[in-house]
Amino acid sequence: MIQPLSLIRTGLGWDVHRIAAGRPLILGGVTVPCEFGLEGHSDADVLAHAITDAILGAAALGDIGMHFPDTDPQWKGCDSLVFLRHAQQLAEARGYRIVNVDSTVILERPKLKEYRQLIRERLAGALSLELDAVSVKFKTAERVGPVGEGRSAEAQAVVTLAR
Repeated sequence: MIQPLSLIRTGLGWDVHRIAAGRPLILGGVTVPCEFGLEGHSDADVLAHAITDAILGAAALGDIGMHFPDTDPQWKGCDSLVFLRHAQQLAEARGYRIVNVDSTVILERPKLKEYRQLIRERLAGALSLELDAVSVKFKTAERVGPVGEGRSAEAQAVVTLAR
């Protein structure tokens, strides 16, 4: 039986950060060894930011910038899993629980497949979800646009909530 729309909600998240030398590359709470990282006010975890936005969107709670503005010094260098957990708590306060997270990181290099399991585990742990409720995929941009030219990284996420 299909449940009424008010009981099931889907949110879409997207984020992009410039590549920056001398910063750690953090994806889904995991530091990936690399000669560059991502530029940002917090730890610039593009994946955690996209998932955070997807949770907030599904619960109609705005976006990450509303809750964690980059003009606020308290978020300088902050672990983005803090944002992720906060978004989840806000959704739970509205009576929702996360059913599923599906996400994609778009980055030309480094190759990330050996980090997939660890990233999934870190995200599932942060959200208190079973591992099979968290999907993380990796794509390149086929050398097209800023990501393909190695100037930035993107992440996309879809989150399903249920009441």
